[in-house]
Amino acid sequence: MTQQQAAPKVHTRERDEGLKGTETKASFKTTELIVYVLAVLGVLIASAIVDNSFGADPAWRYVTYLTVGYMISRGLAKAGSRYPQDG
Repeated sequence: MTQQQAAPKVHTRERDEGLKGTETKASFKTTELIVYVLAVLGVLIASAIVDNSFGADPAWRYVTYLTVGYMISRGLAKAGSRYPQDG
């Protein structure tokens, strides 16, 4: 009888090395967040500076639109990322 050799053990780090860089960054590390915060500040500052034709209601509506757009963009970024599967 011949002795069978066990398959070499592959460490998780070596196995997942091909997946490096596929996960998205944390939201605070992205330029999306910086642009979002600057846009919100710009809208709020503009609403405070401009006369009564551009008041608080439209300003907060635009902030809401920006927030929804930011959440959609982060969701799309996360949906496109791959996470290593266990097993």
